[in-house]
Amino acid sequence: MNFRVITMAGLALALAACTTTGIARNGVEARWNGKQAGAFFAKFGPPVSDTAAGGNTLYSWRGGYKTRVVPAVYEDLNGKKGKLLQRARTEYLRCEVQLTVSPDYVIRGVRTVVDKRGADGKSYCEEFLAAE
Repeated sequence: MNFRVITMAGLALALAACTTTGIARNGVEARWNGKQAGAFFAKFGPPVSDTAAGGNTLYSWRGGYKTRVVPAVYEDLNGKKGKLLQRARTEYLRCEVQLTVSPDYVIRGVRTVVDKRGADGKSYCEEFLAAE
């Protein structure tokens, strides 16, 4: 009986020490959930705004500005350039996320606000913010 009580108390203490960060829905969350917000802001720059939300703080961050040129796509006629299928274009990329940060300054959630998907289907925010 005494062994059970001690075991349950130890388990309760171990679980109480754990903190939840939520399930990662994308590469940015997988990379930053549970990490210090200071490390994020040191690497990518300061937030543009912050709002108190209960015990947490919501930080809005913008950055990763980049210009990407997407070449024109032509029909392939046995190695020769055929009819123009898609014109060349310039894309202006940026990333905007909202970080949910706990009072101990740990990131508990990352919500993507502005993002752009590339031709390969990968989001620019994941490419920019989830890179090691």
